[in-house]
Amino acid sequence: MTDTILPKGIGEGCGEKPYFKKIENADLKQSAVSGRNCQFQGCNPFAQTGRSKLQNQRAGVNQQIIKQMRMRAGAENLLKEMSNIPLIPLGLKETKEVDFSVAFKDFILEHYSEDGNDYEDEIADLMDLRQACRTPARSEAGMELLAKYYNTLPLMESRFFTPNRQSGLFFTWYDSFTGVPLCQQNISLEKASVLFNMAALFTQIGTRSNRQTLTGLDQAVTSFQKAAGVLNHLRDTFTHIPSYDLSPAMLAMLSSMMLAQAQECLFERSVLPGIRNHFLSLLRMAQEAAKVSDIYDQVHQSMVQTPIKDNVPLFWSSMCQVKTNHYRSLAHYFLATALLDHQLGPNDDEDQQEKTLSQVYDSLPEGRSPLDLLKKREERRLIGKAHLRRAVMSHEEALRVHGLCRHLKKLDVLEEILQASLERSKDKFSANDNKDEFTDYMEAPDIISKTEHSAHPELPSNTKVKVKDFFQRLGPLSFFNAKQRWTAPRSLRLVPKDGELGFTLKGEPPVQVVSLNPSCAAAVNGLKEGDYIVAVGDIDCKGMSVSQVIGLLKDVGEEGVDLRVVSLMDGNASMHTKSATYCGLPKTYSMICLAYDQEDKSAKGGKVTKKPSFLSWGLKNRLKSASTLSLPSAEYSSTLPWNKTCTTFPGSSSFNDSSLY
Repeated sequence: MTDTILPKGIGEGCGEKPYFKKIENADLKQSAVSGRNCQFQGCNPFAQTGRSKLQNQRAGVNQQIIKQMRMRAGAENLLKEMSNIPLIPLGLKETKEVDFSVAFKDFILEHYSEDGNDYEDEIADLMDLRQACRTPARSEAGMELLAKYYNTLPLMESRFFTPNRQSGLFFTWYDSFTGVPLCQQNISLEKASVLFNMAALFTQIGTRSNRQTLTGLDQAVTSFQKAAGVLNHLRDTFTHIPSYDLSPAMLAMLSSMMLAQAQECLFERSVLPGIRNHFLSLLRMAQEAAKVSDIYDQVHQSMVQTPIKDNVPLFWSSMCQVKTNHYRSLAHYFLATALLDHQLGPNDDEDQQEKTLSQVYDSLPEGRSPLDLLKKREERRLIGKAHLRRAVMSHEEALRVHGLCRHLKKLDVLEEILQASLERSKDKFSANDNKDEFTDYMEAPDIISKTEHSAHPELPSNTKVKVKDFFQRLGPLSFFNAKQRWTAPRSLRLVPKDGELGFTLKGEPPVQVVSLNPSCAAAVNGLKEGDYIVAVGDIDCKGMSVSQVIGLLKDVGEEGVDLRVVSLMDGNASMHTKSATYCGLPKTYSMICLAYDQEDKSAKGGKVTKKPSFLSWGLKNRLKSASTLSLPSAEYSSTLPWNKTCTTFPGSSSFNDSSLY
């Protein structure tokens, strides 16, 4: 950093403290932004005033508002880059930074009895990965980054999160629609938010695809289908997240909207090479357009329901309403063109055309049949004009909705497409209109929607990929996790006698001591049967197999070697919770009643005797009652069913106090 030259009369020249002061080389401070050593330190002369404190708070709030506006603007600007009818992308959820250092280091020291400072690099790599996921690229690389972090979260949860202990970490995520922050210690919020961002990134990739090519349309269809699959998976997996954008109703609506956009891209793909001016082809395209219209109509109906309508942007529902009318108009236009421009010829397959036309209509006007439309030219003209009339009305409705929404007014491409379609329908109607006729008004029947390629949710494969465990040095995850409680490592001296160790090893990593000779040197020094060897000398062997550990022990000479061993603690025996006591009582009484009922049933058909009282029954069966009613001992408490810890949902009050700001 270069020296700052202050104008004369500012700083010390005015008799005030300088705004900048130079720092000696011994007191160099590191910049929090660039990471380089700074030679100058800022000095605010108003730092102690109340006005300055309020201004600093206001500046922080303004920065958060600006960040939220940029996030929304980034998603909305994608709409302006399209040359086709615009699609709607989802915005990414914003989050605050999370510092894992203190919580993870304390947990490693307390739970795994290791120095947490030895894992600073692993913690830093995890924090860098999370930081990178806050701004992923709109590409496959950004998707792989989110998938990597999402698949790392279950490993992190197994290592450091347990229902019986609060983690001390607070995850803060902002609602993508309302901007309301949600802060929880529950890692389920982190998982659900990352999944939502994966779906949002898929929508942004699909929106940016070049829909003027078949490759771009295929990419768009795949992206929207994967987005719908992720949203469905999110809705089915995380159902208790107190956030509007993660509620089941909102996720269901978003999934339907993504499938509607995928179906729209499939329609565009079918018309991209051109539409054959053939009777059957036009009927098929009419049903395809009607399918897109029906799906968007369903999405619009779900958007106007409470509470979704209170949180969804207005231009979303307006866009769905415009597309509903636009594609309905296209369906009527295609069908009108098929009826007006094509007549049944001698070489045409009359049965096939009649069958296809009967599948297009649910019902025809009274007194008419599909065969009448094929053979009678006047009937075809009347029905065709009725479809054109509905096409014009639908396009006019679409333009009306477009004009009422100020966000849609900014999309010039959309207005041009709607206006061109309207003029085309009007020109077609004028070409077939006979001004001398006053009795040709007829209501066009509805068109049955049908498609040959239906969009469906697709769960991306990268949501279940294998990732590297950042904390694999702690040991195999199946043993060294937050649920398993281990004793502190014990050091003992192992001195072989006549080449014999005095014990055998078994199991996958970590290896376990079995068949221990009580008189061997290792047993005398403190080795117990069932211990797990975690280190031989200075070599960590938590991840070694039996053959590898035996290979290390074979090289031990007469001087011996130091072993570090741990033992598995019985967490249930050492921690008596209220839930365990509560769960035990009903099972105890039910066993007593069951034994009593069995004795009662065995005497069925015999002599009726007076039933003993509860106390006399217990006195006559002291051994049975003692084994049933007595409290479990510490030795067997882990095997008894009523002492198993009752599992609680991660979002419950025993795990975390969630709050919605």
